[in-house]
Amino acid sequence: MAAESLAHVLPHLFRHEGGYADHPSDPGGATKYGISRTTLAAWRGGAVAKSDVRALTRAEAAAIYRARYWDAVKADDLPAGIDYAVFDAAVNSGPVRAAKWLQAAVRVPQDGIVGPVTLAAAAAADPVRTIADICAIRLAFLRALSTWPAFGRGWSRRVDEVKAESLAMARRAAMAPAAPPDAPPGLPSRPGEAAGQRRAGGILAFIARLLRALLTGRRA
Repeated sequence: MAAESLAHVLPHLFRHEGGYADHPSDPGGATKYGISRTTLAAWRGGAVAKSDVRALTRAEAAAIYRARYWDAVKADDLPAGIDYAVFDAAVNSGPVRAAKWLQAAVRVPQDGIVGPVTLAAAAAADPVRTIADICAIRLAFLRALSTWPAFGRGWSRRVDEVKAESLAMARRAAMAPAAPPDAPPGLPSRPGEAAGQRRAGGILAFIARLLRALLTGRRA
């Protein structure tokens, strides 16, 4: 979860989406890196030609994916693995639909908006089950589309690969060592530091007594 996850999954996304294409069966028309001509026009705020789509850079595509898809489903705030499953679904089928699939998987009302209730449910959910449910709902939706005969094999492979990588991300996150809590102010933050501080304090106290004894003529 967070920006590191986006940097990790973008290469997978670009591989799935491929380069420039203008498939007659694709309702999105000309696309590159999965960014359609319509999406690019909305991003730039004006009409674009097919040549503009062809000239799209990976850097601009990544910026679009961050703003229009990753941020739209609050992926920075989702658990590792779940973030990728929801993000890729958003790219393929729209952020609102992907949000509803997440909400169905974590058993909260499906309003298509990833808010505090959805985030809390996702954080408390079993990531393995949640990822599996999202991918199953997604695949069922894709199978019902009229374009399944043309794109179904590729979609099926993509969902399987996204599921596998999402589960791997969730496993890595579960095995990662927890960061040690910050020590309260004034308390030692490393093992053995307390004992060292006590020894230092005892030595200083002895020196103080010795100095007083020398000045007053009494034994320390």
